[in-house]
Amino acid sequence: MKSKLFRLVSIIALVVVLSVWAMPAHAAKILIVTTLTDLADFARAVGGDLVEVHSLATGVEDTHGVPMKPSFVPILNRADLLILVGFECEHSFLPALLEASKNPRIQSGKPGYVDCSKGITPRDVPESTDHSAGDVHPYGNPHYLLDPVLAKTAIGNIYNALVVFAPQYQAEFKRNRDAYLTKLDTKIAEWEKEAGPLRGVKFISYHGHWPYFAERFGMEYFGTIELKPGIDPTPRHIEELIAGMKAERVPIVVREPQFPEKAPKRIAEQTGATMVTLPIMPGGVPHTETYMEMMDYIIHTMVAAVPAKK
Repeated sequence: MKSKLFRLVSIIALVVVLSVWAMPAHAAKILIVTTLTDLADFARAVGGDLVEVHSLATGVEDTHGVPMKPSFVPILNRADLLILVGFECEHSFLPALLEASKNPRIQSGKPGYVDCSKGITPRDVPESTDHSAGDVHPYGNPHYLLDPVLAKTAIGNIYNALVVFAPQYQAEFKRNRDAYLTKLDTKIAEWEKEAGPLRGVKFISYHGHWPYFAERFGMEYFGTIELKPGIDPTPRHIEELIAGMKAERVPIVVREPQFPEKAPKRIAEQTGATMVTLPIMPGGVPHTETYMEMMDYIIHTMVAAVPAKK
């Protein structure tokens, strides 16, 4: 009896081992690491149940300075795909993490290195990258994801990378992508309609996150509280900004949660403008865990800040 039981257990064990060996190469979930949370949202939407996605950022960080944690290195070491914004948005933290990861699959120039700026025409490409101009981006402003139409290009780049990595799942990736883009197109139409009151409205922000958003929704970007990119404002700069806003009747001050409230609040109080706190990626403020939730929040908050017509 014992020998029969032993043989039965042995046969079951052999079947299990053989079934594991027979699994397809990509039966395990595709491990994706993204630099920012909006890219993670897109990767989950396109990859569906076939992917496991980790974002280095949580949503509350400065996109240019996500703090490097030791836990990032092992997960990057195992990653199949690394998805980034590009235009050197992540220049202050990503190169060192990539070197430490020792993962040949996700190094620049490899198929696993997915630069979502491919196909985007950048704004504000500087004529000079001299340090006196601040922390300028030599390839242009990298905050294109705040334009939901340009976000579709990023989604397309993610889809293409997934198909290259796991072509056997192309049909599923395509279904997921198309379903998400259908929802996004519906939301874009809603946002453009809701944003009607924003057309021609001037605003300032702490950092230069908003040129693509302003162009998409017809706003006028008056300036930044920062003296220069990455350089805190001087008292003189704030005084000049306040004077200019009063002269031009700029009604909105945008404060990104990554930056201190003191200067934006003072400027709003002295100009009579409304200060709003807006996320620059999902998770930046409560109830903005997805890209669409974030854009809903931004549009609704901006519209609510527009002064009523007298």
